[in-house]
Amino acid sequence: MRFRTCLLMILCFSGPLFAQQYELGLTLGGLLSQTRGDAATRLTLGGGIALQANYGYRLLGGEKLAMYGEVHFLANPLRDIASANRRATRDVATLYVTPGVRVKMFPRSRVSPYFALGGGYALYEQSTNLLDGAVNTAPRFLNRGAFDFGGGVDVHFWRFLALRGEVRDFFTCSPAYNTPSIAGGQHNLFAGGGIVLRFE
Repeated sequence: MRFRTCLLMILCFSGPLFAQQYELGLTLGGLLSQTRGDAATRLTLGGGIALQANYGYRLLGGEKLAMYGEVHFLANPLRDIASANRRATRDVATLYVTPGVRVKMFPRSRVSPYFALGGGYALYEQSTNLLDGAVNTAPRFLNRGAFDFGGGVDVHFWRFLALRGEVRDFFTCSPAYNTPSIAGGQHNLFAGGGIVLRFE
């Protein structure tokens, strides 16, 4: 009898520790195109489909605000490059992994806006060929640091499921375009939407 009573008390008090803790967001969208360089070296990095996965663990929570620690992942298989400089890289693939924090407003309401901030790792993979068809002799992979920030909104329509719309910017150093005059920082803007699984 005493064992059953102790077990019941443990389950009652440990329940809140396991409830309302985790979120897994899966979003599909695109990285937007952009133009780099001056008139002589102008280069256009095309947009491309991107998949995002976001794991969030709630650190603090209340009626008006909740703070999550998150690990954010974005993968893009291909962004074409267009340039008058035919010695430029033909295309680039992208991977970002950026841990950070997310602050969600009105987490228990039907509509919950949020903003996020983080930093981590960027991997760029350039093509084996240049725009003129020649073999690209530059290193295939380029590792960079990444800083991300953005925001979005979750719309809860079922206990364990929500819809998510998000805009997020990943600021990194430039990929290897094989164009030395194009360097420095680069914004990589993502917009998309998907679902959130809420383990609450």
